[in-house]
Amino acid sequence: MLGRDGEREQLTAFARSVEGRTLLLRGETGVGKSTLLDFAAELAAREGQLVVRATGVEAESELPYAGLHQLLYPLLAHTTGLDDTSRAALGAVFGQTGGTPPSLMSLGIAALGLLSAAALEQPLFLVLDDAQWLDDSSAAVCGFIGRRLTGSRLKLLLAVRSDIASPFDTAALPELAVGPLSEEDSALLLDGHHPSLERRLRRIVLNQAQGNPLALLELPGHAGGPTDDRPPADPLSLRGASPSRRLRHLYGTRITGLAAGVRAELLKGALDGVAAGSGDGPVPAGRYRMRDADEAVVRGLLVIEPSTGEFAFRHPLVRSSVVQLATPGQRREAHRTLARLHRGDLERRAAHLAEATLDPDEEVARVLEAAAESATRRGGALTAVTWLTRAAELSEHPAERSRRLGDAAFIAGHAARLGHARRLLRADPGPDSDRSPAAALASGYQALYQDGDVRSTHRQISAVVERLADRRAADRTDAEDPDGAGGTDGTVLDRLLALLLATSQFAADRALWERTHALLAALGDRVGERARIYSATWSDVVRHGAGWTGPVERAAADLPGQEPWDVARLAVSAYHLDVLSPLRPHLQRVVSRELETGAVSAGMVMLHLIMLDQMGVGEWEAAERTGGRALRHSDEHGHELFAQQTRAYLAQIAAMRGQTAAARELQAVVDAWARPRGIGFLTQLADAAGATAALSDGDYEGAYLHAIGITAPGVFQPYAHQASRTLLDLVEAAVHTGRAAQARAHALAARDANLPAVSPRLALVTHGALAMTADGEQEAAEAYALAVDHPAAARFPFELARIRLAHGIRVRRTQGATAARQFLAPAADAFERLGATAWAARARAELRVSGVPARPATRTTSLLTWQERRIADLAAGGLTNKEIGERTRLSPRTVSAHLYRIFPKLDITTRAALRDALTRLDEDAATPNPALPHHR
Repeated sequence: MLGRDGEREQLTAFARSVEGRTLLLRGETGVGKSTLLDFAAELAAREGQLVVRATGVEAESELPYAGLHQLLYPLLAHTTGLDDTSRAALGAVFGQTGGTPPSLMSLGIAALGLLSAAALEQPLFLVLDDAQWLDDSSAAVCGFIGRRLTGSRLKLLLAVRSDIASPFDTAALPELAVGPLSEEDSALLLDGHHPSLERRLRRIVLNQAQGNPLALLELPGHAGGPTDDRPPADPLSLRGASPSRRLRHLYGTRITGLAAGVRAELLKGALDGVAAGSGDGPVPAGRYRMRDADEAVVRGLLVIEPSTGEFAFRHPLVRSSVVQLATPGQRREAHRTLARLHRGDLERRAAHLAEATLDPDEEVARVLEAAAESATRRGGALTAVTWLTRAAELSEHPAERSRRLGDAAFIAGHAARLGHARRLLRADPGPDSDRSPAAALASGYQALYQDGDVRSTHRQISAVVERLADRRAADRTDAEDPDGAGGTDGTVLDRLLALLLATSQFAADRALWERTHALLAALGDRVGERARIYSATWSDVVRHGAGWTGPVERAAADLPGQEPWDVARLAVSAYHLDVLSPLRPHLQRVVSRELETGAVSAGMVMLHLIMLDQMGVGEWEAAERTGGRALRHSDEHGHELFAQQTRAYLAQIAAMRGQTAAARELQAVVDAWARPRGIGFLTQLADAAGATAALSDGDYEGAYLHAIGITAPGVFQPYAHQASRTLLDLVEAAVHTGRAAQARAHALAARDANLPAVSPRLALVTHGALAMTADGEQEAAEAYALAVDHPAAARFPFELARIRLAHGIRVRRTQGATAARQFLAPAADAFERLGATAWAARARAELRVSGVPARPATRTTSLLTWQERRIADLAAGGLTNKEIGERTRLSPRTVSAHLYRIFPKLDITTRAALRDALTRLDEDAATPNPALPHHR
């Protein structure tokens, strides 16, 4: 501890603090971080705190939640005091139950609850060494915990290497830099441990150690003799080498001098993640225990764990050196032994089998495939890609190899690694692999989601599906598949059809949809129920949507057991049928997990769906925040299609809230990008936002022109998903512009198309449109009653308030002011709760005409606009105003003005407080507004 007075002082204050705190030590290898952790842990133990230690291990950095399991395992007995939700979250992650894998936020809350429960008995002091090797999921949860310890009885002390990228680099935790020792302290440390070192060698060691304490202690053991006679591998002969490289060479010479059996023991310990350093606590259950390795203790490579008597590596560099010096055959043999040890742990066994197997082995490939499926469902999509790729390499049959490569590429594509997906498929040596279904999927994903190229994507995927249909007509079997990549395999066909249907949905083109439906018909009974659901609900609910609500709800009964992309697709169908709300809790539980470590593309779709449901039920501020989050992820991963889709939804929110300038600006951006590409789905969204903005401004002529850009009055344009959704917009605009005949024709068209049978929202707006356009007052009253008395009416508060306002205006004109108040007052209240300022003002104006005194409107402005949220996130990530301006195309002065407005909104005064404030905002977004009606 020589020369560490400043660090010891800070750690002493940290350990003795009565408040919960977090501190991250950062420094190079061998600089003394572990020694400082030991000092703090011993002090905390003397202070009466329960010390729990864990160590990140490189061998486990791809095992989902391995680090978190190590940290929380000793405390799992305290789960009995947790609520059911927290117990279920921890149980699902640690394999104790088969429940839904939780989101990272849900798991973080559960882990924090477990730690808090344990701390009720005794204050907790958590020590995490080598945190740079934690798997991404565990690191995210630890970061979540570390930012929330204020006011608790918990402390978290972490250490990371400064020369390796770490998940904690952006965790915004308080840090203490641990630098090299000064020249004076280096000399004192060296002389204290090696007082008889010859002067010339002393000078060489001091020069080459560069203030690194471990190097100062270890390098003198190799001193002696002329330096010119040293072998090249000698650490003192490595000119210009860093201290860590010199230490690796030093440990290497000690390792090579061990007996073969001892080296084999060390290798198995290193490959199975045995801890480095004493004091790390008990060896986790199932971890390999090294035996008969006393020789390595004598040579300074191992230490003995005081509390258990188990062997542990003296330093992480020893562990990595053991692995590097082993031959490939020795490593494979060690992995085989470890695979047998972990035969009851699917993922750990798979990781060892992947390294132990050299030649194709179908049994091992199947184990890796099963582990990949397990990892995918726990949010470890990137790990699944690695294991499926290895499974493909070990496949005994070309068709199986191609199929597994296709599966890996498919998951990589959904994990927003489209370039990696293409590389995987180029590695397939099968015949015509570049024309395979898997290759078509990878290129199709890239063309659609990055470039918005609906035409070529549809053409390419259609050609592959047509080949499959032709082969079916010729009655060929799967074994005769000339396309490779498992082209006729049911899973690959389902994926092709899902992409074809998604492309058709975005194109919103009648000719493309008709071709898609023809292809599905040609495939006959090989088209599964899911594809039939998507075909009906994504295409044209007016003509094909009736009768599909039941199948969608039945398919959604077991969401936890489904792949993330299947969940997202089914939720899209639920949205089109206006039954999305029951699925939203599950989406909110898993979306963060998918965005962080899982199927990112599916996660972005989930964000859109959460946003749409928030918009529908009236949680507009939460929807705007969700939209800002979706836009950040879309931009980050280069998914331009999703980014423009998000902007379209943000435009609609702005239009409903009366922020019409912002709405029109976003509308113009979306339209300019989507229209030249023929993306009808987005151009319709842009027109819908334009119509809503015009209605908000009272520009009924402009609203009418936007609405008929989607569909003509009296008909519902085939395959135009916004045709039915803008029913009220067109009718209201037509009524106010004197186009009574067109308004009535459109309302009757909705009735004649039996839209009330398709979805609850369409039932509400159809009856509302009939009430607005009725020829007589009795008919208007009856249609109005059908609308407001619909069991689901309260789930759509904006549409319901608009119907009430329109009916109230009609009643005031035909029956007088007093009769109208019962309709106008609830409409005005609803608009104010929603934040629909223009509609609220209109309703209040009608009430004043009806004799109700004016009263101040409720302030309902959003806490942060999407632009403010984006700037706040960038600032929380440590960017300067200039850097933020470069990212957002704003001047630094404009960025500063935004931050000036953001700070008081979040009730903070410094940039350092931004991250916690934004996290609280996200947590609040997951809680529905109790003032608004919503469906659970």
